[in-house]
Amino acid sequence: MRAHRAAVAVVALTLVSACGATSASDGPQVTLRVGATGWSQAQAALQVAGLDQTPYKVEWSVFSGGDKQLQALQGGALDVTETSEIPPIFAAAGGGAKFKVVAVQRANTLLQEVVVGPGSPITGMSQLKGRKVGYVQNTTAQYFLDKLLEQNGLHWSDITAAPLSPNDGVTALHSGAIDALASYGNSIITVHRGGGRTIGDGKDILSGDFPWEASTDTIADPAKRQATADLLARIDKAYAYIRNGHEQAFAQKTADATHQSLSDALSQLHDGEAQRPSKLVTTSAAAIASQQSVADVFTDLKVLPHKVDTASFWTDELNADLTKALG
Repeated sequence: MRAHRAAVAVVALTLVSACGATSASDGPQVTLRVGATGWSQAQAALQVAGLDQTPYKVEWSVFSGGDKQLQALQGGALDVTETSEIPPIFAAAGGGAKFKVVAVQRANTLLQEVVVGPGSPITGMSQLKGRKVGYVQNTTAQYFLDKLLEQNGLHWSDITAAPLSPNDGVTALHSGAIDALASYGNSIITVHRGGGRTIGDGKDILSGDFPWEASTDTIADPAKRQATADLLARIDKAYAYIRNGHEQAFAQKTADATHQSLSDALSQLHDGEAQRPSKLVTTSAAAIASQQSVADVFTDLKVLPHKVDTASFWTDELNADLTKALG
């Protein structure tokens, strides 16, 4: 028993050293490369809450969409990233997934919209028949666009679908190259700022589950695994701190990053937290089932090469560490 306790102590000391040891020359021994979509919202939350001083180094990278983040994760350029339910499905469909979903960020589903430009005669989804519609491929935009078309008696064959990046979609909409755009986040804010209008949204279509994925190498590394659990718990606590009377500071960072007014950013924050407060949860059968239902829609659309078993790229390996870190 004493030998076992000694071994445990050695492992614990090793992890603490790996995550916290520094020197004048090389700094922290562990570095987490973390991906974000649009802008580093989680990083901003940590800064506002004063939780960004971690005993390991965090390198944030911003991507235009979750699909690009999964490509970076698969290619070894990221250790951890947060996406919607959809990018992991397509990443896994290609075979040889080098990542696992390790946690889920429960968050609001606002700013996931189908928009038209200023002066457009289109006032509803049913009027998109025969129109050219831009969308961000392999993301929530493609999913809620499909559902909205279905709700309005339309199919993909009724529109000319144009896959575009969020930024290219905004440019195409403003130039008149497309009649409508299904997108999210900053691109929707930009369209609204330019006088565009919403004709449909994914607010009540999307689940609000935003998986956190980690590379298999990260999960296999005890120090990186512990650092990942700590970082995700810090992010959860940061959002709780913001909700508890510190909305103004976070809204200011949001306004600066998205080039909108402080009042608009504050309103979006209040609306989002009212719809679904940001909350980190461990992996569960219910979350896997939710993603499976989304994957099945893409299978029916014949945009996946085969049916994807979402449970194959989920793990509960971080659940115990996360539960402990969340307190």
